[in-house]
Amino acid sequence: MIPDERGRLMELLRSDDDLFLKFGQVYMTTAYPGVVKGWHYHQKQTDNFVVIQGMMKVVLYDDRPESPTRGQVNEFFMGDYNPMLLSIPNLVIHGFKCISQHEAILINCPTEVYNYNNPDEYRIDPHNNDIPYKWDRKDG
Repeated sequence: MIPDERGRLMELLRSDDDLFLKFGQVYMTTAYPGVVKGWHYHQKQTDNFVVIQGMMKVVLYDDRPESPTRGQVNEFFMGDYNPMLLSIPNLVIHGFKCISQHEAILINCPTEVYNYNNPDEYRIDPHNNDIPYKWDRKDG
């Protein structure tokens, strides 16, 4: 993030970044306050998330059989108060919840083009599953 007296500039993803693999497409998705969008994963696609408005809690669950981090859950609080790029490898289960008072906007630059006839998207119910995570707010 580069702020100055005129505003801010943030490079979302560059082709010379170490984590850049290839370009598929760029799309925007939103969530209203309290809405959970997840879980899902991709066989081939790597996602690159940036929240450009509001705040989202993005959660990753690694269920890859050969992964040294198998069984681990990671939370990322992204958006207005914590701008960042989050790269999500293929096969890592992920989802997000809008935690701001208004609609949050997420930009994704995945490595693959969405195939309408054969989508690389495998969905899991957000609340009824074997993932060791609850989307509830953690007060206290």
